[in-house]
Amino acid sequence: MESATKSSILRIYISSTDKDGHQPLSESIVFKAREAGIAGATVIKGVLGFGASSVIHSYKFWEVTEKVPIVVEIIDNDDKIEAFYENIRPILEEMRYGCLVIREKVDVLLNKTGKKKS
Repeated sequence: MESATKSSILRIYISSTDKDGHQPLSESIVFKAREAGIAGATVIKGVLGFGASSVIHSYKFWEVTEKVPIVVEIIDNDDKIEAFYENIRPILEEMRYGCLVIREKVDVLLNKTGKKKS
């Protein structure tokens, strides 16, 4: 992805307990993005939140299962984001519980690649 290109961020709001088969959904999405040649993906773990059900989910150190909000952000040019979303859309539509997917147009000001460690 080049700087100063028309790009988008795809944000997928899910739960830490959501799965794609036996794999965490957030992990599955990131690996699929990498396979699709997407410029970048980040998983952000929330500490408190609620969705359409209005049930508050929060991190408590004494809870056995940790159900917290997760945001998966994926960035690339508009065309690649659209194609990637269409690729994962069936997985998201088949989820047992809800999710929210948004796309936001962004201006990439700098995309400096780093050196890989040997």
